[in-house]
Amino acid sequence: MAQAPHTAETTADTHPPRTGPVVAVLAFGGIVVALMQTLVVPLVPDLPGLLHTSASDASWAITATLLAGAVATPVLGRLGDMYGKRRMLLISLGMLVAGSVVCALSDSLAPMVVGRTLQGFSSGVIPLGISIMRDELPAERLGSAMALMSSSLGVGGALGLPGAAALAEHADWHVLFWVSAAAGVVVIALVLAVVPESPVHGGGRFDVVGAIGLSAGLLCLLLAVSKGADWGWTSALTDGLFSAAVVILLLWGRWELRTGAPLVDLRTTARRQVLLTNLASIVIGFAMYGMSLALPQLLQLPEVTGYGLGQSMMTAGLCLGPSGLVMMAVSPVSARITATWGPKVSLLLGSAVIAVGYLLAIVLMAEVWQIVLVSCVIGAGIGFAYAAMPALIMSAVPVSETGAANGLNTLMRAIGTSTSSAVVGVVLAHMTTRLGPLAVPSENGFRTAFAMGAGGAVVALLIAALIPGKGADRPSATAAGVPAGPRPVRQG
Repeated sequence: MAQAPHTAETTADTHPPRTGPVVAVLAFGGIVVALMQTLVVPLVPDLPGLLHTSASDASWAITATLLAGAVATPVLGRLGDMYGKRRMLLISLGMLVAGSVVCALSDSLAPMVVGRTLQGFSSGVIPLGISIMRDELPAERLGSAMALMSSSLGVGGALGLPGAAALAEHADWHVLFWVSAAAGVVVIALVLAVVPESPVHGGGRFDVVGAIGLSAGLLCLLLAVSKGADWGWTSALTDGLFSAAVVILLLWGRWELRTGAPLVDLRTTARRQVLLTNLASIVIGFAMYGMSLALPQLLQLPEVTGYGLGQSMMTAGLCLGPSGLVMMAVSPVSARITATWGPKVSLLLGSAVIAVGYLLAIVLMAEVWQIVLVSCVIGAGIGFAYAAMPALIMSAVPVSETGAANGLNTLMRAIGTSTSSAVVGVVLAHMTTRLGPLAVPSENGFRTAFAMGAGGAVVALLIAALIPGKGADRPSATAAGVPAGPRPVRQG
């Protein structure tokens, strides 16, 4: 008689998995990637001089990372589902190290853009890490671990800003990238030592046509969004890119629906829970990024304006740093709420708290402590919302597609932040007041930006209210290959 297969429960009882180090390493990797994305923020005013180029061209050091991350995240997620998530995680971290070294050796625009593009390919670390957690962790640990991993993006961004500002003020700017490279090497070593390869592989052929189509469509869309203010929103180039994005993405969608092994399973993506969560992610990303754009400028504007707070770059970074700690602190609370009432409630709560934070910002912008309070409230909301999103996605997709599904969700957030960067940037650039020969954002400009952030959070709240309740849209065992909850059994 054939031997009965081991169950996930008996395996866990016989060999209790040491999941703590896995969670810690993956979360640390997410924080390092977020640090990479904030490295150049303190350098933005000085980049034209440092790279011997114009301000418009210097902005490619930021735009290149955005574009590379948007393209790489869903592609690496699918490759992770097919060939191993740990393998793709290591490749992503290798790109981070390589890009950091190239930037550290750069003194002109071209190599800097190349290095920042390579760094952008590491954006898949967080969705890949969340997918590894689903494969490796027991159900009772999964919620809190995913919440911590998802919040690492905000934590790294908030903590990285003051650190990068301190290094930029007191050391050669190349040191920023050497630190990034060293941190990447440390994460690679820890992943090799601690994180196992997932036993769950989706198989199939890689959809090359789908990858090219999605990449081309995203490049056109995000180029138009991120550079439209420089090129002119009604210019032929901007309108042409928007039009091309629509046409390419429609053709891409038609291909994905007809091919046997799509890059993104649009039928799964069209499930109500997945679709609404991704839409909410776009709006949450929009709301989140407004804080990163407006608050540092408000803190650093001279007091002579009547509303600026006259703080240094480093002090401004330190004022926003506590919001990252708040994000980390609320992640276990979000996991508990998710376990009790479902991730929909966590997303609703997060959206509401973000809206409250921005409404507070409209009336509390006269003192440094008020800005710290506002950033912490918004940070708490982001922590709740970001922790809920992967739980909503993974409870509604087959286990063999978690990498691609999480990658797509991360992409939706990136589209939201890119749109916020463009829209809020236009508001602050056009609602100005004179400060000597300079035009600086006006007090009403900041209030308008905060109102837009609150509006985005309210839209996310309304979308989240339409998401099915706890467990309403889970994939069946037949569709998923295995049940969504228990972790798969490791063979051998």
